[in-house]
Amino acid sequence: MFPAPKATARRSRSDSDRTDIARLRVVDADSYTDWESVYRDNVARLYRLMYARVGNRPDAEDLTSEVFRTALGPLRLASSKGEVRSYLLVTAQTVLASHWRRTLGVSVTSIDPESDLDALTESSGPEDVGDAPQRAGKILAALPERYRRILELRFLEACSIKEAAHTMAISVNNAKVLQHRALRMAAKVGLELEL
Repeated sequence: MFPAPKATARRSRSDSDRTDIARLRVVDADSYTDWESVYRDNVARLYRLMYARVGNRPDAEDLTSEVFRTALGPLRLASSKGEVRSYLLVTAQTVLASHWRRTLGVSVTSIDPESDLDALTESSGPEDVGDAPQRAGKILAALPERYRRILELRFLEACSIKEAAHTMAISVNNAKVLQHRALRMAAKVGLELEL
């Protein structure tokens, strides 16, 4: 995958050469040497992030690899580790938004009630909402009770996956699977309602 390093002749180094090498090592410690080290250092963190958002392994694995495929082109190895991690995180957010847009037909975003409360109360009037509440109600009404309940807890009542699992008296893993299935069924119902 990577070209083999070329053999170089050994020569004695002067004190200035050693100082330059010491400086280079300091810079190297703050940046990645190759794409494999970028992957090894960040894959577990990105996978955990994706798994926490989608709740199942297959989608989390697919989304994690999509983050690396998307970031591979524009990402520069000369960047610092912090810059690379930040870029991968932003790419992960974009990939996740695209996933939810494909899955549900709309982008799913989280809203921080404390910081966005003024914007929500000022701009959200009946003319801004449209038929979204009625459409959401129809979609939820078409779902089986357990699917409807997990979606209500997670997205309408803003419960964490642990809180929703506790409320429904099921395991966290079961709640993640239930949420995933409910979202897929809700997307199908939503498409059927449009037709």
